[in-house]
Formats: sequence, structure tokens, C-alpha cells
Amino acid sequence: MVEKRQSRREAVNEHKRDLILAAAGQVFAEEGLEGASLRAIAVRAGYTPAALYFHFESKEDIYAEVLEASLASLGAAVDLAVAKASTPAQKLKAAATAFFRFYAENPRDLDLGFYLFRGGMKPAGLGRARDEKLNAALEAALRPIAEAAVSLGASRQKANLLMVDCFAHATGLLLLLHTGRIRMFGASAPDLMETYVKDRIAHLSEEVTSC
Repeated sequence: MVEKRQSRREAVNEHKRDLILAAAGQVFAEEGLEGASLRAIAVRAGYTPAALYFHFESKEDIYAEVLEASLASLGAAVDLAVAKASTPAQKLKAAATAFFRFYAENPRDLDLGFYLFRGGMKPAGLGRARDEKLNAALEAALRPIAEAAVSLGASRQKANLLMVDCFAHATGLLLLLHTGRIRMFGASAPDLMETYVKDRIAHLSEEVTSC
């Protein structure tokens, strides 16, 4: 009986956390990290601010958990795409393309990851421990790119540089895509990303062959 009550209590608490996180995602989308408040999140979730402190230390703690869930979804999308590929070249293309596609199809997740909600592009952080954990999750989602490059014959250093380069290229195209600036050039962001990845794979293969 005691175990059943404890299990029921844990399920209720987990449900409350889910409601709070869902409400927080909406408030962050509307007000940004700086503009959001625990009171606003609590009202949206149907709880008092005091109830939020039972589950989270601060709004930064909530933001970090919302972002962590987003990065977990990103990593799962990349891993799934890579698992369907067979050769190293295909895996590299799959990883880079899946990363781009995830944020192309989920612009709010891109905003969330770059703290762009109403804040513009400026440095922001959630505290050292949270930042390190979230950066590690982002790096893990990008890591299949580097691993595929190593399998193609690149050195670990070159593979890591390629990973960063793919990240920078993808995010640049994504910003052009979601701000509509890409239309100025009469170009397609997905097509440009695909061409870029193909060129990088071809260049890497040429480097490895010439060595």
C-alpha cells in the first residue's frame, strides 16, 4: 500500500513537471528568457509560483530542461538518420543533413538553442554547470559528423574542424531560411546545404586519396 501511494505520488509529480515544462515552452516563445517570469509560467501551467520551486530552482533551470529535451530530440533524429546509412560518406551526409532538417522543420527549437526568443543575437548563458551539460548534448548530436569523417580517413583534428564547419554552415543557412532572407538570393536553403555537404565529402575524399 505504501509503495502504491509513493508510486502514485511520483506519477503526479512527473505529470506536474510535464505541465510546467509545456507551459514554460510557450512563455519562453512569447517572452524570451529575459522577459519570462516564474509567475507567468506558473499561471500558464495552472499553479502558484511557490509550486514551481518544488520542482525547479529558477527559470534558468526550467529553460535548461526545455532546451535539454530539444537537444535530445535533435540527437535522436541524427542518430536515426545515421543508422539508416551504410558507408562513411553516406553517414556523414545523413548526419549533417539530419541536423539541418531538424532545425529547418522546428524553428522554435533553433530559437531556443540560440536564445533568440525576443532577445536578438547576444551572449547568454544559464550558468556554468547547465551550459556545460547543454553544450555536451549539442556536441553529441554533431559528433556523428566527425566520426564519419574519421571513418573516411580524416585525422581526428580535421574531422572535428569539419564538424564545426558543418555546424556553422547549417546554422547560417537556417537563419537565412527562418528570417526569409534566403529569398533575396532566389536560393533554396536545403539545396544549398545538400550541395555543401556533397562538396565537403568530395573534398575530404580527395584529400585522403592524395595522402
